Amino acid sequence: MARRKRYLTATMPDAYVKTIGPTADPFTHYWRIVAELDNGKTEVFWGHTRSLAEAKKLKGPAADGARMRGWKSYRFEIAELVETPA
Repeated sequence: MARRKRYLTATMPDAYVKTIGPTADPFTHYWRIVAELDNGKTEVFWGHTRSLAEAKKLKGPAADGARMRGWKSYRFEIAELVETPA
């Protein structure tokens, strides 16, 4: 039996809202890296995972990426995905 499609929404601490979908994948968390560059600009990297543990595992590679790319600073954030009506 096919899974039904649904929309998933994450609300970040700065009130940014990300909606994913329609999807049948069992995603539970959304992660985001906001990197501040030396020239004052920002870059944003994001994705979604199937568990909180999987999202937390990305924190280490984010620190490595910050060193390799020479970011001035960065924030790694995780938010739970909530199912929203279609």
